[in-house]
Amino acid sequence: MSTKEPLSARFMAATGKLRMFFGPAQRGSTAGPIVYLDDEAQRRRQEELQQWTVVRNADGSTYLTPKREEQGGEA
Repeated sequence: MSTKEPLSARFMAATGKLRMFFGPAQRGSTAGPIVYLDDEAQRRRQEELQQWTVVRNADGSTYLTPKREEQGGEA
């Protein structure tokens, strides 16, 4: 059998040494406000979504179907 350390142990030792230079990983907070951008790309995506209808099955699954255009006055 080999007495060599496993790759995972060697990797952790190397990253532990790098931590001395770069410091610990940054951790963000989830308590802050959520900011939504309302730019041109978002408005285009919203317009594209208007052509679909969401159909929800009894089991909770969903799928999209194209909306049928309402034709004025014709039955």
